Amino acid sequence: MTRLLDSNILIYAGRPEHAFLDAWLRPATAQVSAISIPEVLGYPGLSAEDEAMFEAWFAELTVCAVTEKILRRAAALRRQRRMKLGDSIVAATALDIGAELVTRNVDDFRHIAELRIINPFDAA
Repeated sequence: MTRLLDSNILIYAGRPEHAFLDAWLRPATAQVSAISIPEVLGYPGLSAEDEAMFEAWFAELTVCAVTEKILRRAAALRRQRRMKLGDSIVAATALDIGAELVTRNVDDFRHIAELRIINPFDAA
C-alpha cells in the first residue's frame, strides 16, 4: 500500500525521541506531496543539519507534484469544510494517488470520509 507522509511526520521523524518513525520513511512505499517541501524547509529556525537531513529525505522519497487536478480537488475539500491550504493539498494528493495518509494530525483530516488515515503514534 502506498502511503503519503504528511509534513508533520517528516518533522517529527527528525527528532531523536521519535526514531520509531524511521520505519515509515521507506522509499518503496512512502511518498510526500510537493507542498511538504516549503512546509518542512520553510521553518525560520531550521538548522543547516536538519535542512540537510530533510533534503536527503526529499531526494529519496517520491515527491508528488501539485497538479491542477490536485488543486481543484483541494479547492473542493476546502469548500466542504474550512481547512488550511497545505492540509487540503496533502489530502487531495493522497486521494489522487490512492494512498493512505500518514499523519499525527488526524483531526485535520477526519472529516474526509474517503480518506484512509494512519497515525503512527497510535502504534508507538
